[in-house]
Amino acid sequence: MTQQNHLRGVLLASSACILWGISGVAASTLFINNPHLTAMWLTQVRMISAGLILLVWGMVAGKHPFKIWHHRHAAWTAVSYGLLGLIPVQLCYFEAVRVGNAPIATIIQFLGPFIISIYYFLFKHVTPSRIELIGMIMAFIGTLLIVTHGHLNSLAISPVILFWGGLSAIGVATNTLIPRTILPKYGALTATGWGLLIAGLFLTLLQPMWRVHLTITWPQLGLLIVIILLGTVAPFLMFARSLSDILPTTASLMDAFEPLAATVFSITFLNVQLTSFDFIGGLLIILAVMALSLNTHKMLHFLRRRRAHSSS
Repeated sequence: MTQQNHLRGVLLASSACILWGISGVAASTLFINNPHLTAMWLTQVRMISAGLILLVWGMVAGKHPFKIWHHRHAAWTAVSYGLLGLIPVQLCYFEAVRVGNAPIATIIQFLGPFIISIYYFLFKHVTPSRIELIGMIMAFIGTLLIVTHGHLNSLAISPVILFWGGLSAIGVATNTLIPRTILPKYGALTATGWGLLIAGLFLTLLQPMWRVHLTITWPQLGLLIVIILLGTVAPFLMFARSLSDILPTTASLMDAFEPLAATVFSITFLNVQLTSFDFIGGLLIILAVMALSLNTHKMLHFLRRRRAHSSS
């Protein structure tokens, strides 16, 4: 792997995360300008549109996306990925944005990797390392600062924001863990495309989007297109492409750009006011997740070396 390829991978991954951050700001703008718009409707439109685009892209690229339905386990995994992974990570995130703002919602969602660590500890009996424990403490302190602003006897943000943001963080974990068995065989285009389409169609059964009477202006339609294309399809393709140039753990470090982008664009274009507690808490969470990602890279390297040694 050349230095040029590594740089390209880093730029692709970081750009994808910036676009995801911008997507949250675009959604927040839509909710402000159109009070009748719901997170449910926006999530349905985003998922169905992006899912269809990715599946068509997969067919054009020769990925044969319909092959996944030839195997029962893979098909059930794709359905589970959509319902238990993508719905919470997208619908709950948009609900947190709607009732709060994009920076806080994104930072709370950023706690997802620690939920993965807790899952491995409880169900796989993998003991957290020292750096993971330090990271969890940092993330807890950061979240506490954001939620209380230093006043432990009261909440500085609405419990509703914390509820939806917490569910979206759990969604980050399920969104990461569920599709692991089908991604290597069927590819990210197929797995994510079907997951998005299944999730979007399922949500229409709960609340059909065509029964929602909305008046969408041309600027709002533009923001909707930004969320679908620049906030979903483009960053997904860019992030997936980056993984051919850099390690997944390196790519995960670029996730820090998502809350940073959401914060910068919200302050610049929406005049969102954040306190020093929000900035300090967000920085602690970002540093904690970066430390966790670096530790994961070292752990994978250690496991590879041990496996190679045992087979020799």
